[in-house]
Amino acid sequence: MTEIDIERVYDALATTLDSFTADKRDLFLAKIALLLAHELGDADRICDLIAEAARTSPD
Repeated sequence: MTEIDIERVYDALATTLDSFTADKRDLFLAKIALLLAHELGDADRICDLIAEAARTSPD
């Protein structure tokens, strides 16, 4: 993906998250993660990415 694509995805995600109340955001994030994982179709890669996201997330 290009930087423009990444920005477009980030904007779509941020805008969508802002449309949910705080108590619904976790459910949305779980749903989008599972949908994207299904599209990727590689459980090992998905688990690696989950671990990477956990390592690089702020405390």
